[in-house]
Amino acid sequence: MNAPDLSRSRPPVFSRIRSDVQGMHAYAVQDSTGMVKLDAMENPYSLSPELQAELGRRLGAVAVNRYPGARIEDLKRALADHIGLPEGQALMLGNGSDELISMVAMACDLPGAAILAPAPGFVMYAMSAQLQGLAFHSVNLTPDFQLDEATMLETIRRHRPAITYLAYPNNPTGTLWDDGAMERIIAAAGAQGGLVVIDEAYQPFAARTWLDKMRAEPGKHTHVLLMRTLSKFGLAGVRLGYMVGPAALLAEFDKVRPPYNVSVLNAECALFALEHAEVFAAQASEIKAQRTMLVDALRALGYTVWDSEANMILVRVPQGAGTGSGDAVQAAAQVFAGLKARKILVKNVSAMHPLLAGCLRLTVGTPQENAQMLAALRESL
Repeated sequence: MNAPDLSRSRPPVFSRIRSDVQGMHAYAVQDSTGMVKLDAMENPYSLSPELQAELGRRLGAVAVNRYPGARIEDLKRALADHIGLPEGQALMLGNGSDELISMVAMACDLPGAAILAPAPGFVMYAMSAQLQGLAFHSVNLTPDFQLDEATMLETIRRHRPAITYLAYPNNPTGTLWDDGAMERIIAAAGAQGGLVVIDEAYQPFAARTWLDKMRAEPGKHTHVLLMRTLSKFGLAGVRLGYMVGPAALLAEFDKVRPPYNVSVLNAECALFALEHAEVFAAQASEIKAQRTMLVDALRALGYTVWDSEANMILVRVPQGAGTGSGDAVQAAAQVFAGLKARKILVKNVSAMHPLLAGCLRLTVGTPQENAQMLAALRESL
């Protein structure tokens, strides 16, 4: 039976919307009502009642009748102090990393421009390319989820991408890639006039940061931007990201930033969090300890588990799990459904990329949440 021709039933105004946009799917968010929510790499810890009350008083005093002003600059200075902003570098704010990714694509939208990223990776790299009309080239990771350096270098030589994304650690694999491979890819992109964006969304849980390289060797990073978000810091609901790079280069991207893109409430929340950074650092330490426990427990259950430097763990479901099927994608779907039936929500990434066949992505939660997830996984097997 042929699919219905929706173009005949829609009002003429739909003809004004790009056909490729009409063919896209909106970013989907799973319904987590009543679930243990372990699907979105959020910090599972909420503020203490005392900090909640203090933050409430702070937000209540914000002049919401005024456009954002000097307080935004206060936040930029606080972030610069928090990360130890290298000399000669500047900092730009965004409404989450997603807006920063969109702005980078917008600023680099020249005829024939392209974006390059390893795959599997964050979906917004490809989506920003499509929405902005740039070509997108992906290079598959190796089977153990490391950079395919040779193919990356050849793709840079052949396509001369305007933007190369390197997530450090990567989503959904949690991988911190080899520094030597990173350095050679960064150098190759720069040699042909390209920009490199290093995405450190999960830096609070990682053993190292590329910012140290940028600080130590500024001459090798004149074409490099580093992007972070406060979502994984513990403020996913606040929607605040920031980008660091050479001041003159970052000034060009700041020209496409919408005015007042960060609200006064978001800024005040972020300032409050930075003033209590030790609270969030302790939470990150607990999450890393729980991550180690989960990796050991999951391997004991027979899952293939990759070492992670993020607050998520990528696992491959054992063949035959769930229904006894030998199909990896079906096995992952069965275990995912079994977890959901037991009120545990994770992310089934099995169909997102061939390298991820049979894989689930599990967010590291609180000790109680992790214990519930492990119990549900045992039952699902």
